[in-house]
Amino acid sequence: MSMMTGNEYRESLRRLKPEIYYLGEKIESVADHPAFIPHVNAAALTYEMALAPEFEELLSTTSHLTGERINRYTHIHHSHDDLVKKVKMLRALGQQTGSCFQRCVGHDGLNSVYSVTYEIDQKMGTDYHKRLVNLLKEVQSKDLMISGAMTDVKGDRRLSPSQQKDPDLYVHVVEKKKDGIVVSGAKAHITGAVNSHGHLVMPTAAMKAEDADYAVCFYVPVDAPGVIHIFGRQTNDARKCNCFLDQGNVDYGIVGGEALIVFDKAFVPWEHVFMCGEYEFAYELVERFATAHRQNYGGCKVGLADTLIGASYALAQVQGTDRSSHIRDKLVEMVHLTETLYCCSIACSCQGYALPAGSYMADPLLANVTKLNVTRHIYEIARIAQDIAGGILATAPSEMDWKNPKVGKYVDKYMKGVADIPTETRMRLIRLLEAMTCGTALVESMHGAGSPQAQRIMIERRANLERKKRLAEKLAKIGEQPLFVC
Repeated sequence: MSMMTGNEYRESLRRLKPEIYYLGEKIESVADHPAFIPHVNAAALTYEMALAPEFEELLSTTSHLTGERINRYTHIHHSHDDLVKKVKMLRALGQQTGSCFQRCVGHDGLNSVYSVTYEIDQKMGTDYHKRLVNLLKEVQSKDLMISGAMTDVKGDRRLSPSQQKDPDLYVHVVEKKKDGIVVSGAKAHITGAVNSHGHLVMPTAAMKAEDADYAVCFYVPVDAPGVIHIFGRQTNDARKCNCFLDQGNVDYGIVGGEALIVFDKAFVPWEHVFMCGEYEFAYELVERFATAHRQNYGGCKVGLADTLIGASYALAQVQGTDRSSHIRDKLVEMVHLTETLYCCSIACSCQGYALPAGSYMADPLLANVTKLNVTRHIYEIARIAQDIAGGILATAPSEMDWKNPKVGKYVDKYMKGVADIPTETRMRLIRLLEAMTCGTALVESMHGAGSPQAQRIMIERRANLERKKRLAEKLAKIGEQPLFVC
């Protein structure tokens, strides 16, 4: 088996027994709990679309290891075409879900660790890359969904990992044994954590010699002993358990179901360890992962923006404002911003290049420009959507009131827009727009794949300001005599 169906994915989750807590209660089945079903559905679509004729070229490909047909989310990029198809795949999935489909982070982690382990082995004589390839074959053959767990909780941001008063504020090696390592710490904001099959854990920052115990990269199954998941709250998440219409996006939710993953002296066998003390390579791994993940945002967020534009246009029609010139101008501006982001992702993919391992990565400067633009443009697209929708976005009566035998008739009467369009249509569009523009989804656009300052730092490092200065000095004839003197 190399590719699962959506239902096979759900069944695979039911066979696992991860330790998960939500609202103070232990969760028995992720695939069947209303708080997680939308996230499971979104991830399941990555399996379904890979088997659908109209999407299979984007969501499936051929393994360079086995020659078998595999889900693209388990693939290592080996060309510009791979990088471009990845972005197109993300846009297509965003259009179909209007939410986060979660497999991107683990995919980016696999590609980053693949290239860095090769280079560690070349310099240090280790066998990390062979271990990673063996894991990759398993991931491809079983079509596993893995999370990419990079972000540490960090504690006191003024201090390095080894300087923290509590050593567990960064994931680190507690003990090395003959058959593996023991790790403690936690990873925060991990997308798709509770409905993944396992976690690829990576260092979160550049390391120094004194931080060597924190320069660790490994894989653990989601239900490994000592691995605990605490699911994060989202905007209006209580609606998942008692509402249908008020959820807005009932099938796929708001964002990616982020969780805090705790490693309480968890054991990792050596065959699943891909870095252990090689601190010199921590920064390279972080940069490659960040580049890969920031490349994504002009794909997935553009797909979401496509649905947001459609919802805004549909609501304008329901409310009778779609022919107003200012509404049409606002829709055009939303499209302009959306396609600008898409151009950025396509550009950084086309400008990508091969690494020593033979895999490809996107252009780091343009990938960071992509993500920094997302932190601005997506907010502006959401602001325009809220402008088009009107204040009702924040004050609409609930689904329960609409269904109430006493007051429901008033909700239906006074929430109507254009006479021949059902009130329910307007209410559904309002809730979809609310879910996509109010709260958690926007925060993810800002801080997912790194906060804006992280992109600015990377852009400055890659900007080559000295070369730009020399270009200007040449034109200005700094230190030279002009060709012509009047």
